[in-house]
Amino acid sequence: MTSWMNTYEQWANFADLEDNLKGQLKQLANERVTLEDAFYAPLEFGTAGMRGILGPGINRMNVYTIRQATEGLARFMETQDEATKKRGVAIAFDSRHFSREFALEAARTLAQHDIPSFVFESLRPTPELSFAVRHLNTFTGIMITASHNPAEYNGYKIYGEDGGQMPPADAEAVTRFVRGVENSLEIPVLSEDEALAKKLITFIGEEVDQAYLEEVKTVTINQALIDEMGDDLKLVYTPLHGAGKMLGERALKQAGFKKFVIEPSQGQPDPNFSTVKSPNPEEASAFEYAIRLGEAEGADLLIATDPDADRLGAAIRMPDGQYQVLSGNQIGAILIHYILEAHRSAGTLPANAAVLKSIVSSELPTAIAESYGVKMLDVLTGFKFIAEKIQQFEEDHSQTFMFGFEESYGYLVKPFVRDKDAIQALVLFAEVAAYYKKQGQTLFDALQLIFEQYGYFAEKTISVTMSGQEGTAQIARLMKTFREKKPTEFARVAVIETEDFKELTKTTAGGEVEHLTTPPSDVLKYVLADESWIAVRPSGTEPKIKFYIGVKGDSQAEANAKIVALEAAINEITVAAE
Repeated sequence: MTSWMNTYEQWANFADLEDNLKGQLKQLANERVTLEDAFYAPLEFGTAGMRGILGPGINRMNVYTIRQATEGLARFMETQDEATKKRGVAIAFDSRHFSREFALEAARTLAQHDIPSFVFESLRPTPELSFAVRHLNTFTGIMITASHNPAEYNGYKIYGEDGGQMPPADAEAVTRFVRGVENSLEIPVLSEDEALAKKLITFIGEEVDQAYLEEVKTVTINQALIDEMGDDLKLVYTPLHGAGKMLGERALKQAGFKKFVIEPSQGQPDPNFSTVKSPNPEEASAFEYAIRLGEAEGADLLIATDPDADRLGAAIRMPDGQYQVLSGNQIGAILIHYILEAHRSAGTLPANAAVLKSIVSSELPTAIAESYGVKMLDVLTGFKFIAEKIQQFEEDHSQTFMFGFEESYGYLVKPFVRDKDAIQALVLFAEVAAYYKKQGQTLFDALQLIFEQYGYFAEKTISVTMSGQEGTAQIARLMKTFREKKPTEFARVAVIETEDFKELTKTTAGGEVEHLTTPPSDVLKYVLADESWIAVRPSGTEPKIKFYIGVKGDSQAEANAKIVALEAAINEITVAAE
């Protein structure tokens, strides 16, 4: 019998298997391919935690994989001193199937180790979990979410004591403990009643909400502007059936915006995300309902947040009355431009101001920052690296953090949170729209003015899903091909610099090699002679490989043509590698 069959039989014959999973296993009894995928290997537990399809099996999200992950975290916490361990764990969850159940399973597993948990009473956004870790001074945090993935997914993310996703060294230690758990079916847990009686589970809510919202007040830069324009700006907000509504609505009202409407059918939590193909504000299709309502309301701005409200997407009204969905890079550029201009105008721009972005994000924000004399620092993909830089700034006072972003629709305005925060971005982007409306302009006008001043930057992300065992092997082959072939040109434009973040080398076309100082990561980036760039990286949370393209042109048409040419060049390489 193959090893995966042994594991499957172990689950199928486990007398105390949870009823729902037992029923699903019976239904899958004759579906060998599905069973093999569910049992061939444990669900990948990486530096950001884990994410996967719901269902029975060691390669699926269920109460047993949740217990295993939390058992690993508990064993890691037991290596700390008693006082550190007793600080406990903050736990939050979003609107997905089994999110609340998984949050309580995590708390019950920790309780078995005499580790206290502070569990939100109902769904909350990921950024509030990050805030709660800092506010409650817990040692770690757990967020049950699969972010913007489809409804059949859920996930588990671990946060460090700074409120950022757990740093690599600690995450690697937790991962070793997780993998050291021999049988996830036999992990003991305390009952919820006993954990409550022993004060090892404490439910939290409004007190933390109020503390978070008090900090959100600091996101507003020009309160007088909002006081003047708050009655005029028309905004449609859709939480896409997720966790953003309650805090998003309160944050907008608190700031002084009065003419916003929450898309009614998408305002309520729905684990099936029944009105969208995917609850992902990166995709234009997620704005279908918001656009319909925006047209009826004559809205200036449409905003969508993903199910755990850490990512924010936006659509802006064009001169013809239609709405254009912005890219994450465009939103980041508009926000950075406004923040720096507003602070310079007010005389509050620090001399050592700095903006942070990921290595696969647009270079337009870099051009904007430099025009204000502000330093732009690039970090690896993953908001924990932005959080680490913020922590460094606070300790050595080398820079003052002004803004951090990733092209994948993640933004942070104020560092009382150490992860992407769509609630903060929601409030600030509304302020930006109010600023331009006061001048008789739209956010579309704002973007055109930025392009005219800094150049026509354009970006595209190509995301290729490669699922299962074969998919993992395919992704590895592709990365190997890129490393071995060492491309010298793309679309007949010479590569002038190759950055290998796994080998930590930057190599020029002339063969000069420089050492990179980031932590190692499986990413390749090629800088071309015309200021274009291409990056290749496997996703850390999904079975995907991603290709990022960034270009600059003298016109939108020229930039778009460069994108098309580089995409074709990437396709040629990937087809040849298959």
